[in-house]
Amino acid sequence: MDLMIVEPLDPDVVQWLEVRYRVQHAPELAREPLALRRALAPVRAIIVPPAVAVDQALLRAAPQLRAVGRLSAGAENVDVEACALAGVEVVRPTGASAVAEAEFAIGALLQLLRRVPVVNAEGLLVGRELGSVRVGLVGMTPAARPLARLLAAFGAEVLGYDPALHAFDPMWNEWGVRAMPMRELFEQCDAVCVLLSYFTRYRGLIGERFLAGSKPDQVLVSLTHSDVFDEAALADALDSGRIVAAWLDGLAPGALDPGRPLYGVRNLQLTPRVAATTRESRLRCAWAVARRIDEILQSPPPPRAGFRSTAPADVVDLGDDQVPG
Repeated sequence: MDLMIVEPLDPDVVQWLEVRYRVQHAPELAREPLALRRALAPVRAIIVPPAVAVDQALLRAAPQLRAVGRLSAGAENVDVEACALAGVEVVRPTGASAVAEAEFAIGALLQLLRRVPVVNAEGLLVGRELGSVRVGLVGMTPAARPLARLLAAFGAEVLGYDPALHAFDPMWNEWGVRAMPMRELFEQCDAVCVLLSYFTRYRGLIGERFLAGSKPDQVLVSLTHSDVFDEAALADALDSGRIVAAWLDGLAPGALDPGRPLYGVRNLQLTPRVAATTRESRLRCAWAVARRIDEILQSPPPPRAGFRSTAPADVVDLGDDQVPG
């Protein structure tokens, strides 16, 4: 079996793949991890939804696997290191949903700024215009570029921070964003959009150190995994009014359970990971994943990392400085 499709795909994309490969459709296996692993032995590539964990157990069950496709750009529920060690490429459409995410962020900002009033100099409760505020972007993902362009069109000033991007990198100027340390970004911005690609090392990254100094009446929009926030610090910032409202597109399971810090927080709005899900972005993502999987399956398998074949009589010259003493 060449390819197993566990996530729904556009019919045209499916037809394109079926012309080239032996394809098995098994959407029901998304809810049956044991049955999925039993079916993976002959499979060379698989396309799975975010609900399917791509972990060591799955990889051990799929010795022929060369590619794992995900239509969502995030790496949640994927053990990227285990995939790399197994020689399995994780295929994600990192830029295909950028426009959809940027539009969603603009809509969220407009709603929060207008629907959550602040007190003006006259003592009246009023909304705010996006063109009058300073917006901070945390994480220069592909969505940051169209988002910065849209914000500039409204007249907003755009600041940014990315832990993997040097402050003097020319990309800041190319994208029209002024680089700034994250603490100063939270202190100076009227609105903050968190776009940061999530890795486990970022768990709890945005906590009291940054949120305690948030600019008064700040609004927050996040399109990344909610684990990037320290729950207690975020709840405190919202309860105290330092952040007047937050919109999280996706929340970790159980985060609103009784006894958790965010339980009962009223100025928190949630959506179920819909920022990247539009008709247009789904189609772009499907084609991007399908074409990359086609390239992988058409190419010869790479040699196992760290090994090369030798004949028993071969003499390997390590060099004098590499011979163990």
